[in-house]
Amino acid sequence: MPPRRVVTGHSQNPRQRFTEELRDLRAQSGYSLRKLADVLGWDWSLFGKMEKGETLGGPEVVQALDEHYGTRGLLLALWELAISDPTQFRKRYRQYMTLEAEALSLWHFGVSVPSGLLQTKGYAYELLASGGFKGGELQRQVEARIGRQRLLNRDDPPPFRCILSEAVLRTPLRDPQAWRTQLQHLVEVAERSDVALHVLPQAAGLHGLHSTDVMFLRLPGGRTVAYVENVYRGEVIDENGAVEQLQRGYDVTRDLALSPAASLKLIGRMLEELPCPSSA
Repeated sequence: MPPRRVVTGHSQNPRQRFTEELRDLRAQSGYSLRKLADVLGWDWSLFGKMEKGETLGGPEVVQALDEHYGTRGLLLALWELAISDPTQFRKRYRQYMTLEAEALSLWHFGVSVPSGLLQTKGYAYELLASGGFKGGELQRQVEARIGRQRLLNRDDPPPFRCILSEAVLRTPLRDPQAWRTQLQHLVEVAERSDVALHVLPQAAGLHGLHSTDVMFLRLPGGRTVAYVENVYRGEVIDENGAVEQLQRGYDVTRDLALSPAASLKLIGRMLEELPCPSSA
């Protein structure tokens, strides 16, 4: 297809500008959503949600659109601006918090850090401080993160399955006592009947989620959504095909992980290997 005319757009909001470009480029092409999906091999409903701004999609689908329309990287550039928009990050995070509170069960994979549902206050302080939070804002962020853990402490907590990469357990805090407290906390939580904690050994090698922190939320009505997160952004994914692909990766990763009993023993050995706390 010959290069399409680049639409100038009028919105200064990165997300709106991206969706305007998608709508206008498709209008120029004369394609319906279904025809576009047939040509590119993606679900037509995903393109519809992207054009409405309900989701931004991922880099693979945006690159496919870039190549289809001949826009020479314009859509990827607009997509990167949209995903880095801090107002959208906060909006997506609030959306996730609402869904988390409604969840009937949760499954998490942590490739870099434990889920916020498992972090101690000391761990949250050091992690958020390393991300640039300071003073009162740091305090508010820590309290908000610890407050989320009420979800697991209520009378009817949702079942929670968590897989932690061994790399998480091999990356200690600078404060040895805070690190000991975090490991002890993992043991205490993992001993609960409504929690299953697995450790994915480093020897497992590469796998389907090797660069992805993800939380799956099973919601009332049987719907499952995923929240994919890194240090810079998070994205709620509710498109069925994308969620199913992530779930397949999670299933394979779980099969590679240690059982909950073996995982508890591993964390116990790591605690034993820590230097004894100095006596006052």
